[in-house]
Amino acid sequence: MTETPIQAQRTAPTAGRLALAGPLFVAFVVVSALTRLGLAAFNADTSLFEPLRLGPAVLLGLGYDVAVALWWCLPLVLLGWWWPAARARSALGIVALVLTAALIGGLVFVSVAEFVFWNEFASRFNFIAVDYLLYTREVIGNIRESYRLTPLFAGIGVATLLLTLALARRMRRAALEPAPGLWRRSGHAALYVAVAVAVTAGVNTGWKDRLGQPQLVQVAGNGVWEFFHAVRYNQIDYQRFYATLPQAQVNAILQRRFADPAHYRLMATPEMPIRREVIPDGPQRGMNVVMVSIESLGAEFVESLGGARGLTPNLERLGREGLFFERMYATGTRTVRGLEALTLSVPPTPGHAVPMRPNNSGLFTIGGVFKDKGYEALYLYGGYSYFDNMASFFGGNGYTVIDRTAIDKKDIHHENIWGVADEDLFDLALREIDTRAAAGKKVFAHVMTTSNHRPYTYPADRIDIPSGTGRDGAVKYTDFAIGQFVEKARQRPWFDNTLFVFVADHTSIARGRSDLPMERYHIPMVMYAPGKIAPRRVDALSSQIDVAPTLLGWLNVPYVSEFFGRDVLRDGGPAPSLFMANYQTVGFVGEGMQVELRPKQGTRVTGVDGSKPSTEHAQEALDEGIAFYQAAAQRFSSRRFEPPPPPKER
Repeated sequence: MTETPIQAQRTAPTAGRLALAGPLFVAFVVVSALTRLGLAAFNADTSLFEPLRLGPAVLLGLGYDVAVALWWCLPLVLLGWWWPAARARSALGIVALVLTAALIGGLVFVSVAEFVFWNEFASRFNFIAVDYLLYTREVIGNIRESYRLTPLFAGIGVATLLLTLALARRMRRAALEPAPGLWRRSGHAALYVAVAVAVTAGVNTGWKDRLGQPQLVQVAGNGVWEFFHAVRYNQIDYQRFYATLPQAQVNAILQRRFADPAHYRLMATPEMPIRREVIPDGPQRGMNVVMVSIESLGAEFVESLGGARGLTPNLERLGREGLFFERMYATGTRTVRGLEALTLSVPPTPGHAVPMRPNNSGLFTIGGVFKDKGYEALYLYGGYSYFDNMASFFGGNGYTVIDRTAIDKKDIHHENIWGVADEDLFDLALREIDTRAAAGKKVFAHVMTTSNHRPYTYPADRIDIPSGTGRDGAVKYTDFAIGQFVEKARQRPWFDNTLFVFVADHTSIARGRSDLPMERYHIPMVMYAPGKIAPRRVDALSSQIDVAPTLLGWLNVPYVSEFFGRDVLRDGGPAPSLFMANYQTVGFVGEGMQVELRPKQGTRVTGVDGSKPSTEHAQEALDEGIAFYQAAAQRFSSRRFEPPPPPKER
């Protein structure tokens, strides 16, 4: 005897409609696991595949995958809840299949996007991915110029189709199953959401951190989970999440750094314990200053620093004719971190770099020091300066901001999504300096290059490596443009009265076996002023935050400083130190020890050579690292709605 729809409904399985989400749930977990294994292989580190290392990463990763899969499948659960119990079940199957195809397409797209992101940042999605949602023009343009999108999207389409077809029969079967009434369906849907909430609350992002090896930690994660975690924690309250010290101890530690009475006179304030008058060694050198921050030029590309041969002959030559800083280290892995360090001379506090935070105008900057001395401070960028909030940050701190919009189309030899070719940027800088020099103005010009960035394209016939073939060519082209820039500047009347500074913003990649591998932050720096600077190699350990006080010190500029960096060329006293960050983990290197500070008051102290330091020395290094970051966070945290007033010189 055939059952009526009502009879079938009465005998229906209690959770039949939830079965609509089952096939997609399984597909999500499988694709996520394959992505995890694929990223491990893509990372090209065979040690990640050791069973006792990969096994725990896969198991932990399954927890993240399940949590995200429950939410990914929620649209199908809601569809089953909303659809009437005994109406158009075949139509329900079709709608459910179309919705599943869309969700699978999104899943495959995210998986492919993770490989693209990993190729650039050696990481799962993080706060950089969140930031890049603000700059879709540059990001999408970069992808279009760097990858062959037609086969890429064709592959995504084929994978989506095959996965959807594989699930089609089970989806249709689930749709044809009898369903309970609305109240029971509502109970099922509510129970599903409750389970999703409970699983999400029970999964801890910190679990994978126990794996130790940074790349293994990243492999264990889930891209969607990491993305939403970054959205939630994009701003990090240092005082709440990191180790701290009593304020009196912080002040005492920092003030010892600048206690030399021959060079400094402390003028501490409650907001700035290291505010100090800088006492010059001699008469001020009233020279123009051109500081070029070079995109992604790590030591790995500079032969005299142990890097690749023949890629930077012009920079090497300038180094031989000026001051070449052999042990200079970047503070971060992004341009905005380099700009922060070079402009503000501040340790890289957790979360966003200061230029990306609100209320970041009216700060104490190197451009402000020069402006107080009668200079015009310029910021010149080859791209559009709204990117990474550059226009707002530099414009709000007294700089004249000039970007690619100031270059006539006929004067552009090449451009890509990131900006004009470096030679065009340097020609713009020459023109702007010429104009001001002709008017009798002194200039501090900060020039930020763009060519050494994916898709690595540049004008043809400049170097012996074809455009668009890889980073080596982009490095060599940037070096060519630097050489051409110096030679053109040499013909200007202002050349002999100008100090040139060439320093990288960061290295090409910060991947390593620790959270903060020192060697991945190593960058070159050259100070060049023919006839004014005696050539020599500077082997003092130095950080990007030392650049501003060092070049101001060489110029013998008298000023009241609020910089956290030191003058590498003349400061004695405490041992030099470094500051490095990779977003949530921030680091301090001093006295042969490396300190790592993490959320939840996590700390770690090791010898730079991997040795275990004595308890006493480890505590001293830890306290010093905490003191610097705590003071910097208090000063620059976005919780401070008004910056402290600029100091007045005595």
